[in-house]
Amino acid sequence: MSSTQATETRYRICPLCEACCGLDVQVADGQVVAIRGRADDVFSHGYICPKGYALKDLHEDPDRLRQPLVRRDGKLQPASWDDAFGEIERRLVPVIEQYGADAVALSVGNPAAHKMALLLYFARLARALGSKNVYSASTLDQMPKQLSSGWMFGHWLSVAVPDIERCDFLLILGANPMASNGSLWTVTDYRGKAKALRARGGQIVVVDPRRSETAAVADAHHFIRPGADVFLLAAMVNTVFAEGLARPGRLAEWTAGIDAVREAVAAFTPEAVAARCGIAAETIRGLARRLATTERACVYGRIGTCTQEFGTLSSWLVDVLNVLTGHLDAPGGAMFPKAAAFAANTLGKPGLGRGIVTGRHASRVSGAPEVMGELPMTLLAEEIETPGKGQIKALITVASNPVLSSPGGPRLAKALDSLEFMVSLDIYLNETSRHADVVLPGVSPLQDPHYDVTFPQLSHRNHARFSPPVFAPDAGEPTEWENLLRLLAVVRGQGARADVLALDDELLAQEVGKQAGAHAPAVLAALGASGRRGPERLLDLALRSGPYGDRFGLEPDGLNLDKVMAAPNGIDLGPLEPRIPEMLRTPSGRIELAPPACLADMARARERLAEPAPELVIVGRREVRSNNSWMHNLPTLAKGPQRCTVIVHPADAQRLGLADGAPARISARRANGDAARAVTAPVAVSAEMMPGVVSLPHGWGHDLAGAQLHVAAERPGANLNAVLDEHLRDPLSGNAVLSGVEVVLAPL
Repeated sequence: MSSTQATETRYRICPLCEACCGLDVQVADGQVVAIRGRADDVFSHGYICPKGYALKDLHEDPDRLRQPLVRRDGKLQPASWDDAFGEIERRLVPVIEQYGADAVALSVGNPAAHKMALLLYFARLARALGSKNVYSASTLDQMPKQLSSGWMFGHWLSVAVPDIERCDFLLILGANPMASNGSLWTVTDYRGKAKALRARGGQIVVVDPRRSETAAVADAHHFIRPGADVFLLAAMVNTVFAEGLARPGRLAEWTAGIDAVREAVAAFTPEAVAARCGIAAETIRGLARRLATTERACVYGRIGTCTQEFGTLSSWLVDVLNVLTGHLDAPGGAMFPKAAAFAANTLGKPGLGRGIVTGRHASRVSGAPEVMGELPMTLLAEEIETPGKGQIKALITVASNPVLSSPGGPRLAKALDSLEFMVSLDIYLNETSRHADVVLPGVSPLQDPHYDVTFPQLSHRNHARFSPPVFAPDAGEPTEWENLLRLLAVVRGQGARADVLALDDELLAQEVGKQAGAHAPAVLAALGASGRRGPERLLDLALRSGPYGDRFGLEPDGLNLDKVMAAPNGIDLGPLEPRIPEMLRTPSGRIELAPPACLADMARARERLAEPAPELVIVGRREVRSNNSWMHNLPTLAKGPQRCTVIVHPADAQRLGLADGAPARISARRANGDAARAVTAPVAVSAEMMPGVVSLPHGWGHDLAGAQLHVAAERPGANLNAVLDEHLRDPLSGNAVLSGVEVVLAPL
C-alpha cells in the first residue's frame, strides 16, 4: 500500500438511532474504507447494527444535497448560499411584517435529535421567531410519555428507563428494542443484555399484538388487542391494590395521590378488561403478582403504548405500576439517568421546581392545546388551509418529512403548495422538501462534531462521549448552526448578511447572564479562552455547569469539554443511582401520582371499555434497517427481501381470501365519513400476528413525483399513514393515533 493510501481510523458516535454506538471509521484518501464497532467504547463495547455500516452510504449518497436549491420558474435549481439566503430574506420578511410571527410555522423532524447543532440552534430560532405554530415528530411518536413524565416528575425529559443490567423481571409493552435498540431508552446491544438477564435467572415477558423480534427471544409473549394497553395496565394496578401488593417503600413519603389512583382504577378489574384486551383475567393477575413480588423488576412501554388514543393514560400507568410496586428509582427497576450535560433535572434547586404547564395557547382551527410548546403535527394542514387571522402563510422545516410520516399526507402536500413561502433545511429532496421554495442542505453526519444532547438523559448507564468530525465540510459549505443563525437573523430583521459569529456571541452572553448572574463575565472569559464557537462552546458550558462539571475551576477534577475530548473512548460515569427526591422538579417536591387530567380521562376509558373491539385493525412496525424513511435510500439498508409487507394471521388470510405473496388492498374509513385513500402491499401470512390485527411498517411510500430518492423509489412500498385518520388524536398529548385503526383488507 502506498503512502497516499495509508488507512487511518477515526472515532464516530453513530447518529442513526437512539443506541448511539461508538464506531471505528477507517478512511484512506478522503474515502470511507470500512466501519466497525469500536471495541473500547465505554458505552457500546463494540456493538454495531446495519445502520452503523450504512453511514458510508449516507456520506457518499449521490442523492444527498450538496448545494442550495432555489425555485425559479416553478423548478428547484442550484444556487449559491448568498442567493439562497437572499431569496429567504426577500420573501420571508414580508410575510412576518404583514401577518405577524404566527403566520410562520416551524416543523422539526426526528433526525434533528441526533445532531447537536440542529437541536441546540433550532431552539434558538424558535425562540427568536416567537411563533405559536411549532410542530415536530414528537406528536407522531413519544409526546404521551413526555407529558405524563412531566406531570409526575416535573420535567418533560424526566423519563424513567429500565435498569436492564440489574433487572430480574422485565415486562415490555408495545416496544421492540431488538429492532430499535431502545426508544426513549438508550440501550445498545439489547439482545446481549436480555441474554444476560435470562442467564442470571431473570425473565422477560412481552405484551404486543405481534410476536416481534423482541417477543421471539423473550420467555413469554401475550397478544393484546391494539389500543387496550390502558385497560391491561389499569387492571394490573387494580390487582396490586386488591391483593395488598402496593408497597412503594421509601417512595411513599415522596408520593402524592395514591388513594386517588386506587379510586380511578376501581372499575378495571381483570375480569372487566379481559375480553377487550384479549388476555385472560388470571394472566393479568399473574403479571401483576410477578411484578410486585420480584425484588428487581420493571415495566417498560413504548411506541405502541404512545401512538394510540389512550397514549398518555398508558404511559402514566406504566410509571404508576413501577411506583406502587417499589420498582421506581430502585436498582433493577425503572431509574432516572443523570446526564452530564443539558439535563434540566440536574440544574437549579434540587427536589423542587416549576413543573410543566400545557395549554398556554391552542390551535386556531381545532382548539387543540399546546403541549411542550408544540401543536399536533396532524393539524398543520388545516392551519395552512383555513383563512383568517393567524393563518399559516410560510413554513420552515428542519429535517422534517410530515408528508410521508404523518397521517393526512396528501392533504398536507396540497396545503404546502398554497403557502406564500417555504424553506427546508434537509439533506434530501424528499416528499416534503420537494414543495419548498428554498432548500438548504446540511452536512454529512461524518462532517460535523457529535455529542448526544438528549439520549444520555435516557440512557441505561451514565456516560459522556464526544466524537470530532471524520471529514471537514466541503469548501465553502457553512455549518448547520451557522445556517440556523442566518435564518434567525432574517426573522429578527437583521438581514441575511448579519455577522453570525457576533450573533452567536450575543446569544451566548444572554444565556450565561441568566444562568450565572454576577459571575457571567468570568464564565464568558473562561469559555472564550478555548477559542470554540457554536455548539461546541454551548456543550462546554453545559458540561462545566452540569452535575459532574468542573464549575469553571471550583471542582478541578470535574468535567469539561477538553477532558471529554481527551477520552478517545468516552467517559463512563457509572450505573444509574436512586435520584428521588433530588431530581424532582414538581412544585410540591413530590411524585404527583394522580395528575388531574389523567384521572379525568379515565372516565373516557371506562366508556370505551364497554365498546366491542373492531373486527380488523392495523398497527405499524419498526425494523432495524428502516428507523427513518430516508434510510430506504441507502443501498446497505435497502437490499434484501421486500420489507414493506402487510403481515396477516393465517386465519384472517383464509377468511379474507388472501394469499401469501399476493397483493392486497388496504383501506379505512375516516371518522368524518370521507373515503380513505387505499394502498396496496404484498401479503405475508404469519402466525406472529394476533388474529384480527395486521401490520404494515411505517415510513414507506416513495412514489411521489418531485422527490429525489432514487434507491427508495425502486421499491417505494405502501404508506401506512395514507390509511390512517388524521383526525384521531390522544386528547391529552395531541399525539396521532397510528395503531389500532380499523381497516378493510381485500385481495387485489
